[in-house]
Amino acid sequence: MEQIIATVRGFDGAHVLRPEPGGDFPEAAWGDTFFFHAPDGRTPGNAQPYGTIVTEDRPGDTASDLGPPGRWRVNVRVGRAAFRELTGEDPRGLALPRDHAAPGLVVPHPVYGPLGWVSVVSPGGRTADTVVRLLRDAHEAARARSARRGA
Repeated sequence: MEQIIATVRGFDGAHVLRPEPGGDFPEAAWGDTFFFHAPDGRTPGNAQPYGTIVTEDRPGDTASDLGPPGRWRVNVRVGRAAFRELTGEDPRGLALPRDHAAPGLVVPHPVYGPLGWVSVVSPGGRTADTVVRLLRDAHEAARARSARRGA
């Protein structure tokens, strides 16, 4: 997890938010990580993160079984074309059953899959490079959206 976070920190204009106890963010966000394109270093008020790392299950989002120690999940907004390439399905028509708890597999996000998000539980080995590539692509897409908004 720390290697992925360090890699994203190196992307041009990346802003990595890691809420901790005692800060301004709700307790539910403590320990999680949010990736934004924000060259000014401030969390954007008008944009969602393009990627996240979550460290525990949430109400309504338990399919990844993040309760056992050492389990975490990377989530990346990839868009429709990349989603189809990665999963073999259109995000708006998900029908195949998935094991969202299987580590190291790129699968539709258990909640936000229909919106073009994929997830990987505890990536490593063969999926770590894929996750970094997906985060880099998502970062570039977020940079392009930010440039369009500023134009």
